[in-house]
Amino acid sequence: MKVVMANDHGAVELAARLRKHLEDRGFDVVYLGTESTESVDYPDKAEECVNEFRKGGYEFGVLLCGTGIGISISANKMAGIRCALPQTRYSAEMTKRHNDANFIAFGGRVEYSEKPEEILDAFIDASFEGGRHERRIAKMMALEGR
Repeated sequence: MKVVMANDHGAVELAARLRKHLEDRGFDVVYLGTESTESVDYPDKAEECVNEFRKGGYEFGVLLCGTGIGISISANKMAGIRCALPQTRYSAEMTKRHNDANFIAFGGRVEYSEKPEEILDAFIDASFEGGRHERRIAKMMALEGR
């Protein structure tokens, strides 16, 4: 199982924690982030990560910046990407079950009420339900480029 991960300078510590957590769970993590607090532009990291993901063979992608907002917006500008920015385990589970998200984002400067590792686990352990959600995802993805 392979995962691709990237971060900017605003999430170095959290990226390291989540990377270790994924590896402990048995994932092979292709890490494209920075380990430095020297400024890196999050749109560039999002693009690099999505382009790697598009090569195939990845379960999902993980993106991190200071808030998770800028990097998730950047990724969602790219065709075929559904990057969620959940703040709880419940929202992480539901974004996979109902939205079939293929990326998850986190903020390195965000104070989460639940451990980010647990939020990530909820995302990983959930499965897409299909059914009525397939129609909605098709409509969502049809909005690209409008």
